[in-house]
Amino acid sequence: MVIVQITSVPTTKLAAPLKLLEESLRGREPLPSAFVERLRDAVEAENLEVLAAREEERVIGVAVLAYRLNVSAAGLFASIEELYVRPESRRRGVGRALLEAVAERCKLRGVSYVEAQVEDDGAATFYSALGYEPDSGVRVFSRSYALEG
Repeated sequence: MVIVQITSVPTTKLAAPLKLLEESLRGREPLPSAFVERLRDAVEAENLEVLAAREEERVIGVAVLAYRLNVSAAGLFASIEELYVRPESRRRGVGRALLEAVAERCKLRGVSYVEAQVEDDGAATFYSALGYEPDSGVRVFSRSYALEG
């Protein structure tokens, strides 16, 4: 198990965590500047939180947590929008440390429900091992819309 430092990233320090997500999730394609500005606004408004796992100042993992009001629960709800750990840092406790930080951040905000959508069995196994359960009452539907230039 590696010793990592998990921090909530302020808007002024988003470059390194976003670079890791660009490398891993976008094939090194940079995020559009307008999107980065919206992301900064969401972090500033405390609707979104970026957590970075660092080992010797190098970002080795990132979690992006979104906070939203939920009418049915009459409270604040959180979703893990992204969770990524560099391949060479996996199976060393980095993902676990990020999820523990998510739990702490949610406790501080009074959030009792956190969800994570997963795309593969490996991610499902990871979350299950850390106490997350599949929600049999929820189905995810999506639809894409064409955006005009």
